[in-house]
Amino acid sequence: MNEPRLSCGVVVARRTGAGWLTLMLRAFHHWDFPKGVREAGEEPMQAAVREVGEETGIDDLEFGWGSRYFDTGPYSRGKVARYFIATTDRQDVVMGPSPETGEPEHHEWRWVSFDEAYDLGSPRVRQIVQWARQIIGT
Repeated sequence: MNEPRLSCGVVVARRTGAGWLTLMLRAFHHWDFPKGVREAGEEPMQAAVREVGEETGIDDLEFGWGSRYFDTGPYSRGKVARYFIATTDRQDVVMGPSPETGEPEHHEWRWVSFDEAYDLGSPRVRQIVQWARQIIGT
């Protein structure tokens, strides 16, 4: 049996005076956390860190909750997404070009509250928001 294609990502959180914010990226009409497909031989967390760096320029992730993760159910032709949680002190986001196309993969980014993230997200993404907010304690 084939292992499902694994997409690895990070719920990137930042503590502010107004509480916790999380980084959401928009591709067309879909908001999600930074993520992408794991490359051959890559550990899931390595892939997640690489994708955050490629998609946002953020390279100071702290995994204060360890290697806990949440896997979504299959979507988009059987792909499964695995999300970790990390914090950053960086506010600036630089949407890097896709290695395949040379164009940014996303159209917009926003730091949002977890309530806003829930409202922006699809049902698949809302599961991640609920899981992450329980762990972070927002």
